[in-house]
Amino acid sequence: MTTTACTSASTPATFPSFASYVRARGPVLLRAARSLSSNPNDAEDLLQTALTKTYVAWERIEDHRALDGYVRRALINTRTSQWRKRKVEEFACDELPEPDPTPAPDPAEIQGLRDAMWRAIMRLPARQRAMVVLRYYEDLSEAQTAEVMEVSIGTVKSAVSRALAKLRDDPELAVLGLSRIAA
Repeated sequence: MTTTACTSASTPATFPSFASYVRARGPVLLRAARSLSSNPNDAEDLLQTALTKTYVAWERIEDHRALDGYVRRALINTRTSQWRKRKVEEFACDELPEPDPTPAPDPAEIQGLRDAMWRAIMRLPARQRAMVVLRYYEDLSEAQTAEVMEVSIGTVKSAVSRALAKLRDDPELAVLGLSRIAA
C-alpha cells in the first residue's frame, strides 16, 4: 500500500482558486518566464519553481489582484538565484591555453597542387579517367558509376584501382608529395 507524504498540501482542492489562477494565467506567466530564459525547457522549470513558491505562500498573500506581480517577482528572484549559484572557476596562469594558430595554406600552392593532380588525371586512359572523375569528383558510388559507364561494378573497381596505382606512380605527383596522399 502506498501513501502520499503530504496529501492535504499537494491537492489543488486545498486552494481551488490557485488551480483556477494557474489555468487562467499560465500562458501569460510562461511567456514571462521565457523572456527570462533562452531555453524553453528552462523557462518551464523556472515557472514551476515560481508557482511552487506562490502555492506555499498562497494563504499569506492578502491581495489576490496582485498575483501576477507576485509570481513575476518570484520568477525574477528564482532566476537571479540560479544565476548567482552558477559556479564559475577561473585560474590564473602565465601562458594562454590556446594553441598556436596554424598558418593558413598558401592559395597559390593549393592551386598548384590541384593543377598537378588534374594534369596527372588527364594522362590516364579515357575510360579510367572517366571512372576516377565519376567516383571521386562527382562522388558517385561504384554502382552508380557502373550504371553511367554501362559496365559491371567489378569493372569499375578494377579500373579505378589501376588508375589510382598509376596516379601513385606519377612522377609529377611524387615530386610534389601527392603520391602518398593517393595511397
